[in-house]
Amino acid sequence: MMGRRGPRPTPTTTLRLRGSWRANTRPGEPRPELSTPTCPDHLTTAAQDEWKRIVPQLERLGLLSQLDRAALALYCVAYGRWATAEKDLAVLGLVVKTKDGNLIQNPYLWIANRAAKQMHEMLAEFGMSPSSRTRVTVTPPTNVDNAKQRFFKQDPFGPRP
Repeated sequence: MMGRRGPRPTPTTTLRLRGSWRANTRPGEPRPELSTPTCPDHLTTAAQDEWKRIVPQLERLGLLSQLDRAALALYCVAYGRWATAEKDLAVLGLVVKTKDGNLIQNPYLWIANRAAKQMHEMLAEFGMSPSSRTRVTVTPPTNVDNAKQRFFKQDPFGPRP
């Protein structure tokens, strides 16, 4: 059996933020309750710091639910690995000597590059890359009355019998 072809569908929440009509074409899509997932205990300090930095921002955009915990943890783990590898690269340099005296690429460079790729993939999942952000517009939450006013002109003479 072959996998699905083409690019992944854009999340409906992202489509709504963009103001796209396509967000209304997915009536059967599950809509998890918006809530803030808890930070997993197993994350490194650098990953936990990134969690604390990014969660409030995603929360303000209405992009988080309990279902997003694992995906967000994957992003934060990749961030932690990337940060650690970059620190080690700064100390050891891009090239290191083997026991035999040969020069090779520092293994931390591969780790940093792989983690950066994983981060980039997860950033796109949450609409946090610069290219996805250019298509997102955020409107402040509206109450029911204001939402009705946006779609229906009010009669200046009041309600009709």
